Amino acid sequence: MPEIAVEGELDVDDALVVDDISDEAALKKAHESGRPVVVRASSAEAVKEALARPEVATVLVPESERKLLALDLTELTYGEESRAGA
Repeated sequence: MPEIAVEGELDVDDALVVDDISDEAALKKAHESGRPVVVRASSAEAVKEALARPEVATVLVPESERKLLALDLTELTYGEESRAGA
């Protein structure tokens, strides 16, 4: 599964699909049972927060926010300084 996908373009029938990461127990239960966890997000910050959770396999973004597919997750997580040291 890709880390970020546009909603409707990825088969998520067997996944636990949630609107946010607030229900940690559900995330952990799905992950432990081998069920992919997919989170909907519509901002860069929401994508970052979702992917910071080890249980999350993929983040779905709305078609209107397709630009989020191009997020630089390393820069988003660690900032520009991470590139300077690379």
